[in-house]
Amino acid sequence: MEETLTLTKPHNQPKKDKSQRPPKPKPVNPILEALQRWQDTLPEPLLAAILASIPNLIPTAPRRWVVYPPMLLLPSGSFSSLISTAGDHAQLENSLPALWLTILEMVSKREGKGNLTRLAINSGIPLHAASQEEANQEQREPGQENFMRTPSGLMMLHGDFGPPLPPTQTPSLQDLENAFWVSTKQNGLVQIWAPRYTMFSRGNIKEKARLLDFHESGDLGCEKAAGESNGKRKHISRTVLGQHRAVDLYAGIGYFVFSYVKMGMGKVRGWEVNPWSVEGLRRGAIANGFSVRVITPDPTDQVSILKDGPEDIAIFLQDNKMALRTLQASPERGSVLHVNCGLLPTSEPVWRDAFEMAGEEAWLHLHDNVGINDIETRRSEIETLYRSWLPGTGTGSVEVGVNLVKTFAPGVWHCVFDVYIERSNM
Repeated sequence: MEETLTLTKPHNQPKKDKSQRPPKPKPVNPILEALQRWQDTLPEPLLAAILASIPNLIPTAPRRWVVYPPMLLLPSGSFSSLISTAGDHAQLENSLPALWLTILEMVSKREGKGNLTRLAINSGIPLHAASQEEANQEQREPGQENFMRTPSGLMMLHGDFGPPLPPTQTPSLQDLENAFWVSTKQNGLVQIWAPRYTMFSRGNIKEKARLLDFHESGDLGCEKAAGESNGKRKHISRTVLGQHRAVDLYAGIGYFVFSYVKMGMGKVRGWEVNPWSVEGLRRGAIANGFSVRVITPDPTDQVSILKDGPEDIAIFLQDNKMALRTLQASPERGSVLHVNCGLLPTSEPVWRDAFEMAGEEAWLHLHDNVGINDIETRRSEIETLYRSWLPGTGTGSVEVGVNLVKTFAPGVWHCVFDVYIERSNM
């Protein structure tokens, strides 16, 4: 008879100590790998010419990145030493396209989000035209406010990002069609923008989420969440929210407009002066399944008449200085429950208009950059200011809370002051 050997695991065999297992090797940074591959292809004479600069290439090679398919976006300052050195070596500058292609190839493999075809280095949105060259490109004086929030500091390294149109030039339908557009999803909401012509801030995701949940829980007036001082928040059903309006005075590509729609507001009205942002908002609304109407008023009109329609969103391609007059002349029903004032470094120029357009009960969300040691003082100043606008004593109340969104600079916070207003007919 043939014997069968059966292997069994001993019952008393000790388990392997996880702490004794060798750690998993860290994945190789695809950008550093691409840099090494590219460096190995450089001819000896060129390497000899830039030998002193080679050790400086690694420290400025980015360790992180963001992918908005098909665009790869590197953080500000990436490859600063390499790009600076290339300015003095034509042969090195001519070899850079090979590096950019290698980076796109290596990161594409790592990310697994399809073939990446555009590469750029991000930069903060300049608040002013800092140089004569920038001013000439944007058709304004040096130092003048960058009211379009144009991403003029974006360094496009590879791929077609669209033609270099001046920000003040109204794009044609063909310009909009030919532009390079990307998208991302935050909190379940799609956002679409053209990187060459308008900004996108990933850091607003926290504030968007806060708005989405603003009326989901009970009265939070006595509670204090992380990074937030006491402020009036209360549960309001979607049925009641649907009877009210929200206004965004700096609509952009729909950062907060979409949050108000998803929250359940009956209608959302917005103002935005950058036509590229408005087009991004329009595309984003459609992608999210929201109905939208873009209104381009005649600039000679003293006031626009906003007639209530079936759309979830109505966006005015217009300066928000016209917003109050437009809303006051509107035959729409339903009071304004939320007003968003999302401009940095401060949205103070529209604070009084926001107060005037608010309903009997309303929340105003005022964005402001404030020094970390001055936040409470600023909160108190805002509360005093809004109380002074109430018509007389005992005819209403004002409460102000503050939400810390993100650091804007060392010691400076991007704050959102929630001003709760309750008017009384007494």
